[in-house]
Amino acid sequence: MVSKNRRDFVKKSALAIGAIPMLGFSNSALQWVNDSGNNDLSVNIFSKHLQFLDYKTTGEMSASMGFSGVDLTVRPKGHVLPEHVKVDLPKAIADIKVGGSQCNMITTSVENVNNPLDVDVIKTAAKCGINFYRTNWFKYLEGETLEASINFYKKQVKALSELNAQHNIVGCYQNHAGVKVGASFWEVKAILELANTTFFGTQYDIRHAVVEGGNSWVNGLNLLQDYIKVIVLKDFKWGLVKGQWKIVNVPIGEGMVDFDTYFKILKKYKLKPPVSLHLEYDLGGAEKGQDKISVDKKVVFDAMKKDLSTVQKMWNQA
Repeated sequence: MVSKNRRDFVKKSALAIGAIPMLGFSNSALQWVNDSGNNDLSVNIFSKHLQFLDYKTTGEMSASMGFSGVDLTVRPKGHVLPEHVKVDLPKAIADIKVGGSQCNMITTSVENVNNPLDVDVIKTAAKCGINFYRTNWFKYLEGETLEASINFYKKQVKALSELNAQHNIVGCYQNHAGVKVGASFWEVKAILELANTTFFGTQYDIRHAVVEGGNSWVNGLNLLQDYIKVIVLKDFKWGLVKGQWKIVNVPIGEGMVDFDTYFKILKKYKLKPPVSLHLEYDLGGAEKGQDKISVDKKVVFDAMKKDLSTVQKMWNQA
């Protein structure tokens, strides 16, 4: 039997698709909602790892490596700085397109509708045709209970979703390992409870889900499936580093993430969201977003092409 949440989700998705011309979303933004085919995923390269390149060259390399587009960093120390967003974001997107690629998603430090810079980022991104943006991560409030913090951020996310609805753009909160809001699946679901979830959902990160959830990531995916707008792909394993067990980031398919099961579940739920591909393992500083790297650029490009190829192969085989 189809759950009420699933029926509501399908209904809202159908309404959203029907309203695309009015809302201004591109077809690609919502294509995954009813895509049941076995075609390749739409994979965007996270521009954090290309911040040693200018906008045009970022577009050129994204296209030449076979990516669908660029997930552009619009945040402090990013490709575009928030304080320059009104001028630099339109230029960045135009240059990426000149390079032969596109930009339908951005990663931001957006947190609050009461912050004029955050509002500028959302409004400018919407004007530029961006479909999705990822927010900053929320910190638990000092001196407050966890429940009080969750209730505080529920209202903040609700306000963001309402602003997004006015400007026809979708915000996403990423589940992220650690001690900030959203390490567990239930925290993510809780902060979305008051939001207009047509315009605000989650960026589901399977690597962080496995770090925090172990085998229970399957339950977390089930819990959040109706709210997923974008997914992040990367991999890791636990390893001994100087005598201590730590998370070691590795290329896609070489770690602990069970991509075969993950992709099969996504297909079971008929989910085919846009992807942001991250490479957090050692690439001479590119993995950290540095604008000067210590390895030949080809090393970075080859790693990106290898991970992209692995992702598409595993998706089509799942």
